[in-house]
Amino acid sequence: MKNRIIIGTVLAILQLSVKAVGQVLPVWDNATMQHRPDWLINPAGNKAQVFKSKDGKELVLYNGLLKRTFRIAPNVACVDYQNLSTGRQLLRAVKAEARLTVNGHDYNVGGLYGQKENAYLLPAELDQMTTGSNDFQFVDYTIKPVAPYLNWKTRFWKPTTGQAVTGKMISFRYRATIPALNGLEVKVNYELYDNIPLIVKSLTLDNVGDHTFKINRVVNEILGVVEEESAVVGNPDNMKKNQGIYLETNYAFNNSMRYAQSDQTTHWKTDTAYTSQVNYDFKTPCLLEVYPEQGPGVELKHGHIFNSVRTHELLMDSDDRERRGLAIRKMYNVVAPWTMVNPIFMHLVSKNDDQVITAIDQCAATGYEAVILSFGSHCNMEDVSNDNIAHWKKLTDYAHSKGIKIGGYSLFSSRRISDSDDVIDPVSGKPDRGAMFGNAPCLASKWGLAYVQHLKTFMLGTGFDIFENDGPYPGDVCASVTHPGHQGLDDSQWQQMELQKELYHWCNQRGIYVNAPDWYFLDGSNKISIGYREVNFSLPRENQKILNRQNIFDGTWNKDPAMGWGFVPLTRYQGGGPEAVLEPLNEHLEDYKQLMMEYYGAGVQACYRGPRLYDTDKTRQTVAEVIKWYKKYRDILNSSVIHLRRADGRDWDGILHVNPNLKTKGLVMLYNPTGQAITRHIKLPLYYTGLTATAKVSEQEGAVKTYTLNRDYSVDLTLTIPAKNYTWLTIE
Repeated sequence: MKNRIIIGTVLAILQLSVKAVGQVLPVWDNATMQHRPDWLINPAGNKAQVFKSKDGKELVLYNGLLKRTFRIAPNVACVDYQNLSTGRQLLRAVKAEARLTVNGHDYNVGGLYGQKENAYLLPAELDQMTTGSNDFQFVDYTIKPVAPYLNWKTRFWKPTTGQAVTGKMISFRYRATIPALNGLEVKVNYELYDNIPLIVKSLTLDNVGDHTFKINRVVNEILGVVEEESAVVGNPDNMKKNQGIYLETNYAFNNSMRYAQSDQTTHWKTDTAYTSQVNYDFKTPCLLEVYPEQGPGVELKHGHIFNSVRTHELLMDSDDRERRGLAIRKMYNVVAPWTMVNPIFMHLVSKNDDQVITAIDQCAATGYEAVILSFGSHCNMEDVSNDNIAHWKKLTDYAHSKGIKIGGYSLFSSRRISDSDDVIDPVSGKPDRGAMFGNAPCLASKWGLAYVQHLKTFMLGTGFDIFENDGPYPGDVCASVTHPGHQGLDDSQWQQMELQKELYHWCNQRGIYVNAPDWYFLDGSNKISIGYREVNFSLPRENQKILNRQNIFDGTWNKDPAMGWGFVPLTRYQGGGPEAVLEPLNEHLEDYKQLMMEYYGAGVQACYRGPRLYDTDKTRQTVAEVIKWYKKYRDILNSSVIHLRRADGRDWDGILHVNPNLKTKGLVMLYNPTGQAITRHIKLPLYYTGLTATAKVSEQEGAVKTYTLNRDYSVDLTLTIPAKNYTWLTIE
């Protein structure tokens, strides 16, 4: 404690005069805070800013929606974290800014010591707090505009109402105080975005010294948060975690984000310093730490830089599932705008070039925008021979001449390559089904490194526009010590993850669209499966229609329509008979049209898997009619979904698209699965359309009716939906 006091006193004197080079910060005044309209409807005006306190001891990050304050002397510590929409304080205790495990030893980055009561933090206590003698100490800070994470491009349609990536980033720089860490500098970066209650936190480790450091673990966020419930008994697994903050990092694989927060990195722990908590055994999950469970385990050599995971912290102002989902979807729009791109594609199963040409011609004739060579097709993207690349470049050139994009499929994980290239099980030391999907190659093996390079060579050489990566890296660890891309078990997961991310970054920088079933949204993946069971597509079409609408309903709570794909088996897929497929298409035209309307009416692209889109002129006209309708309402159909009623086969079901920034502010899709026409009184919640007084409603472009909104911003409609059919409405 004596060392802490001495060091803390010296640093306090020095750091009171610390300034950001070239920056003159405005002084914080509580009068700065103003009441703002609902950011999910009218986000404008919530600009990110950085202030200093009047006494110069604190810096304030503020954008009208959140406020996060840092005491910068005697060391940096977060001392205030507020959701300004609710006035809710998230913080109850001061913790370190981060924690590193280097060469097997733990070191805090920033932080203050001396808080006596950990149930709440009083500003008056801060002046008496001290710093740790072995902690990384604050040196200075820089402020600059937030920059887009990826330099992404697209060759496809994207919404007209996307939000630019703007905001402020502050980076606090630290140095070690002990000789063993000389030369290791740490930056803690906070990106505060405009118009959304979102902070993205990351660490940058820079080795400017002469030694190599083993980076065993990087904990890039530590927060002593207010508990969600005061449970006298219970344990962390069955007690509620703080619902005021949604967390997601770009270290999510194997579809981990489907229903929960990023479980590879988010850790809710107990806090032994919090001795006044209600829980009798001190097991309240009120200490938040963010780090990958495995690794990184990398060696940081002289002149090298290590970048941590990026922790997205989105402050929530409601327990309502729809509102929380809308906030998460908005976060993706802002930080991962590539997820809003949504091309119209078919999934071609081809055996020869003639079928590819036919599919291209049919796409051009119906308004489709792309052909993806599906699994089972005759396209091999791993073959980088001159003949194969020339072969597929010729077909690509033909597609482009017709205004059609083209792409291909490649399988990675669930396949066996060889004993020397497959994942080595840490327990047995053998490639004996130790991977998540049984056998799988290691992406950092000799074969894996060549696989990535072959894909890049193929896509560059052919001009392919879409990359469909089935079974991307799912989080396997590998105990091999001979693979050239990783040293051993410790760094195997991190290094494979980095290789997968780099491939998707590479694609995005070249405008190549990425379909992949794992949750790489924050690192360049455009679309994943909306969530379905593949064998269900061997069921009769009547079952598929209801199941599809259930999948759409369930798969759009935390994802916007463009972020998920569905499935329509034009030909036989994993079993089933004639009752399960649409071929011959002209004999099942009503089912074909309704399946298209279900997906396009939700803004969700389905994989229409088969050799063709139409077989007769009447079929062609039907497909073209649906695509023309979809393109007319494309902006609103790709907007967020409000969930009205889930399909159950017993009564009506439906969804409502909303976007306050469009002329058509809402579009409703309603379905009747029963064998009789039904008339129903349906309440439409229009709050998120931005309408406040009246709504103009039209059914299938018919007569416009004007409704006065109820006090809860809803309108009550009486509608008749035909038997085994659908209807749709627009709202202005």
